[in-house]
Amino acid sequence: MSDKPYIGRFAPSPSGALHFGSLVAALGSYLDARSRQGHWWVRIEDIDPPREIPGAADTILFQLEHYGLHWDGDVLWQSQRSDAYLDILNQLRTGQQSYYCHCSRRRIRANGGYYDRHCRQLALSASNAAVRFCQRQPVYAFSDQIRGAIHADPRLAAEDFIIHRRDGLFAYNLAVVVDDHYQGVNQIVRGADLIEPTVRQISLYQQLGWPVPEYLHLPLVITPDGNKLSKQNHAPPLPQGDPRPLLVRALAVLGQTLPADWQDLTTQRLLAKAVSGWDRDKIPVNDTLISDESSNSILKLLTTGYD
Repeated sequence: MSDKPYIGRFAPSPSGALHFGSLVAALGSYLDARSRQGHWWVRIEDIDPPREIPGAADTILFQLEHYGLHWDGDVLWQSQRSDAYLDILNQLRTGQQSYYCHCSRRRIRANGGYYDRHCRQLALSASNAAVRFCQRQPVYAFSDQIRGAIHADPRLAAEDFIIHRRDGLFAYNLAVVVDDHYQGVNQIVRGADLIEPTVRQISLYQQLGWPVPEYLHLPLVITPDGNKLSKQNHAPPLPQGDPRPLLVRALAVLGQTLPADWQDLTTQRLLAKAVSGWDRDKIPVNDTLISDESSNSILKLLTTGYD
C-alpha cells in the first residue's frame, strides 16, 4: 500500500435491506480500513430508481449502525451527484472518448452478447441513444490483493461499455469511478461478484488520468442450492436482535480468528478485537458454501436475531 492515508468505502444500492452476504462485505471493508487507521465512507448508490425499494436506504444506514459499523463523515448520495456525472460525460464527449449508440439489446444478443463497436464511427444523434465509452486502453488483467493476478475475458475488457443509459440514467461503471475519485478512495474492498467490472473501471480511471485504487475482492456466501446470498435471491434482511452472533459468523466467512470470549463482549468490544486481529492473509480466496445445517442456523438468526 502507498504512504497515502487509507480511504475505503462501503457503497450499497437501496434495492433492499442488507442481508448476511452484505454484512460480510461491509464488515470486511470496515475492518480493513479500521485496522490501518483509515477512513471508511458510506455511499448510497441510488441512481437506478426502478430498482430501488422505498425506505431501503434508511434501513441500510440503520442496519450498519445497529451492527456497530459506524462510518466517517457524511453519507454520499449518488442521486445528488448528477452534475458531476454530466461534467465527466461532457469531458469524454469533448475528448472524443465516447459516442452515441442506437443498438438494441436484441442486436447485441445476436452478436454473442458482446458489443462490436457498430456505432463508433457513425456519428449518430443523441436522440434515444445510449452513450458508450470509447475503449482505447483495454485492461485485460489486474492484481487483487488476496487473489493475485485476475485475467478478464478479452471480449469484455475491450468492449465499448455503456456509461449513460438510453433511459437517461447514469451507468454504474461511470458513477462508481467518478465518486471513488471524488472521495479519494484508494482501497476498494468489496464482494467477488464485482470482479468482472473491475477492468472496465480501471480503464476509465486510466483514460481520465486518475490514480487507480487497489482492489480486494472478498469471498461470497453461497447457499446450499448453489446461489449467492443476495437481494435478487430474496435473502432475509439482517435482524434487529443481538448483532454479535451474525458478526461472529461473518468473521468466520472472512477466515478470521474468533474471540473465544465474544459472548462476554459488547458489540463494540467485539469489533475492536476483530480490528486488532484482522489479517488479510487469512481471507479465503474461495467462496463459502454454507451447509444446510449452517444455513438453517443463519436463517434462524436472521429471523429471530438469536442463536
